[in-house]
Amino acid sequence: MQTKIGFIGAGKVGVSLGKFFREGGLTVTGYYNRHREAAQAAADFTESRCFDSAEAVAEASDAIFLTVPDNQIQAVYESLCGLDLRGKKICHCSGALSAEEAFPGIEALGATGYSIHPLFPVSDKWASYKELGSAFFCVEGTGPLDFWVTTLKSLGPRVQEISGEAKVKYHAACVLSSNLVCALVDTGLKLLQDCGFTEAGAREALAPLALSNMKHLLEDGPVQALTGPVERGDAETVRKHLSVLGDGPEAALYRAASEVLVSIAERKNPDRDYDGLRRILE
Repeated sequence: MQTKIGFIGAGKVGVSLGKFFREGGLTVTGYYNRHREAAQAAADFTESRCFDSAEAVAEASDAIFLTVPDNQIQAVYESLCGLDLRGKKICHCSGALSAEEAFPGIEALGATGYSIHPLFPVSDKWASYKELGSAFFCVEGTGPLDFWVTTLKSLGPRVQEISGEAKVKYHAACVLSSNLVCALVDTGLKLLQDCGFTEAGAREALAPLALSNMKHLLEDGPVQALTGPVERGDAETVRKHLSVLGDGPEAALYRAASEVLVSIAERKNPDRDYDGLRRILE
């Protein structure tokens, strides 16, 4: 008999994951959301039910996804603890929280807790599900991971098991590689606008540079992909850059990123002297 999967929370992640599961042939029982219209829309989209309470979803499902904001996950879980949860799988999709942290005492309830996090920017409630098959999922939990690893892989994604202890470091890696890139690019766009570019023109100009670099970076690794003044040890150019960035967060961002780049450059060019560059970045 197929595992019945229900969702508490009908936001972008809950709806996208439910639709992804439904399209993959899994059984989705339905949704509960504080705003009934959101749960009804999600249910209609996934051809499932709209439930009147979180408890009703939990009772009707073998696996319950708490797809609510991170700071609400534990409270929603605790609201379910009075139910018979024996044998049920309680899941969340937070990148930052471990299952043990989100679901304290779950083993005493006879249930198991899981963190199932897609490494993917779920930005569109109604369309992102189409791309989840090519995403990477990281899973960890208080019980065996075999079911979720096998189930997810059967739908297309690649899956990585991690430990609960590694969850915060894992999430920091995701943020550094995605969210914080926005800060770097936004700073570059503003500088180009200072040079006379329109905002649209600046994005168009940077697109081939950024995309080509990211492709090289991910295919060949940061050591081989690194070019530019830091890699060359061009301290004078770096000094000039800092002089036009002022004393604000843009200069601090440039300094911090460049200090990391120096360590990468030293791996690429072990015989090159970067001491002068380090002094400028201090």
